[in-house]
Amino acid sequence: MTHRRTVCTAVLLAALTTVLAFTIRKDGFRLDPSGLSWWYAAAWALFAVAAWSVRKVPARHRAALIVAGGIAVASTGLLAPPRTSTDAYRYAWDGRVQAAGISPYDYTPADPQLARLRDPWLFPTSAAQCAGPERARVDGGCTRLNRPAVHTIYPPVAEAYYLVVDEISPGGARLKPLQIGGALFAVATTLVLVRVLRRRGPDGAPGQVSGAAFWAWCPAVPVEAVNNAHVDVLAVLLAVAGLAALTAGRDRTVGRLRAAAGGVLIGAGVAVKMLPAMVLPAVLRRRPVTVLLSTTALIALSYLPYVLVSHSSVFGYLGGYTEEEGYDDPTGQGRFALLRMVLPDSWGLPAALVGLVAVTGYVLWRGYAERPWSGALLLFGWAFLLLTPGYSWYALLVVALVALDGRWEWLTIAMAGACTYVVAKALGDFPMARVAYSVAACAVLVGWAIRRHLAGRQERHAGTPELVSQSSLTA
Repeated sequence: MTHRRTVCTAVLLAALTTVLAFTIRKDGFRLDPSGLSWWYAAAWALFAVAAWSVRKVPARHRAALIVAGGIAVASTGLLAPPRTSTDAYRYAWDGRVQAAGISPYDYTPADPQLARLRDPWLFPTSAAQCAGPERARVDGGCTRLNRPAVHTIYPPVAEAYYLVVDEISPGGARLKPLQIGGALFAVATTLVLVRVLRRRGPDGAPGQVSGAAFWAWCPAVPVEAVNNAHVDVLAVLLAVAGLAALTAGRDRTVGRLRAAAGGVLIGAGVAVKMLPAMVLPAVLRRRPVTVLLSTTALIALSYLPYVLVSHSSVFGYLGGYTEEEGYDDPTGQGRFALLRMVLPDSWGLPAALVGLVAVTGYVLWRGYAERPWSGALLLFGWAFLLLTPGYSWYALLVVALVALDGRWEWLTIAMAGACTYVVAKALGDFPMARVAYSVAACAVLVGWAIRRHLAGRQERHAGTPELVSQSSLTA
């Protein structure tokens, strides 16, 4: 029986890998978004069944199956160039600019000072290559980069990563090294998750290692972290490693050192992409001064070299990006979609800020030092529900936090992001952000109600060992 369970999960995993391979190979984001949406749906459905099935796999096989499956799933992202995002082209350009001894914050790609660095790959000139509205125009030609007339938005650790990739990549490699880096970071995150979950308790306890499958096999990982090579995956790895360091030991001296290490890792994650900063309220119940000082110091030190060599602001297009994405104009682009269902449009931003402050206060007040990922997941999840962002890769850290915490219903946040970014293209004016995030909010509330009911049931039957055992298995 146990052998059959392992084989069944392996077959489901093989099916998931196959569907993901076809999904990555299909270039349907602009040409056939409807067809691509069905492939996404199939991948997510198989992922859900496989992640449920792995719970029945014998403990001695589970970790190996999760890691092997994670490698196979991540590898599918290498089967094609980026399909649904052009961000990686900007990564490659920023690396090239730095390799030429120029600060990436000083000039935009369209500036004439950088014309000598352009080549036909990133800046094609033929009419065929420049066809289509997705190509931005630059000096009589076009470019594969998005927003070529604005400064880079990426923080310094991300920029350092782009430089390293440019320096070690062979000529003509183009985006493949960035995709390989994404795959390595994704698998490394799986290994860290497995280690943390094993440390939390014996297999079969709430911290069982099967939760790592929520990250390792999630379709968002090969699509966004590997195929699109989004640097967010590096931020996820650093944030998860930081959480692991902060919860590793209880000895007073070692705990202080680990708190500093955890703060440094989280700070490095923030210096890759700003989103991991939202983890901080959840980790401040254990050595808050040490964590804050080490986090702040790492961020400041990472910015210092760029401040010294740059003539322009090292914050680049950050302010312009928030304006472009509609966070200061809540009347369009699907932002604050849930809030706007019950509030006037102009109240969207203030209401979202109030909500985020309230959730942050709750996490600071009621968070558990031994499980900081629970508070971080709550804060991240509600931030997505309040802000309803339109980019699916933003949810990668949510997926990793779900793997640590086990509350699988929050994965609907990642699904909502994929629907808003991909499926919406097939449905025209359909209010996809509102519908997708409404479904996610309902799933989260239902999951909370079920868990609360099961917890109450356990308390009521605390004196009946058989009933307690049954309710624990059900949970």
